[in-house]
Amino acid sequence: MRIAPDLLDAVVAHAVRDAPDECCGVIAVRDGVAEAVHPLENLAASPFRFEVDGMALHRLLSEIEDGGATLGMIYHSHTRSDPVPSQTDINFASGWPGTEWLIVGTRTDPPDVRSFLIDGGVVTQVPVE
Repeated sequence: MRIAPDLLDAVVAHAVRDAPDECCGVIAVRDGVAEAVHPLENLAASPFRFEVDGMALHRLLSEIEDGGATLGMIYHSHTRSDPVPSQTDINFASGWPGTEWLIVGTRTDPPDVRSFLIDGGVVTQVPVE
């Protein structure tokens, strides 16, 4: 999946702004290209995990689909560990097959951004382009 530098910058800015807590959000795509970044509130307000309002997420995904796009990426940050999927991330990903997971590590300057496909518990890093 391709993401323009300005959209990636928006994700990184969200991660930096919410640190030391994890941030979270989704990225809408159309034809394999990221179209819009949609930050979500981390209800957990925690440096160790994120939690989203299920109804707010449902409404947002409906709006994205009504606009002709689809959910392409779920993003969040890791503020105290490397930007690789935790076991919690892997477990959560089982509900979102085919969705890329963009993780921003805020322990470094500049932040480290990595993307993954998680399918059946198997994690595969994919390029951020």
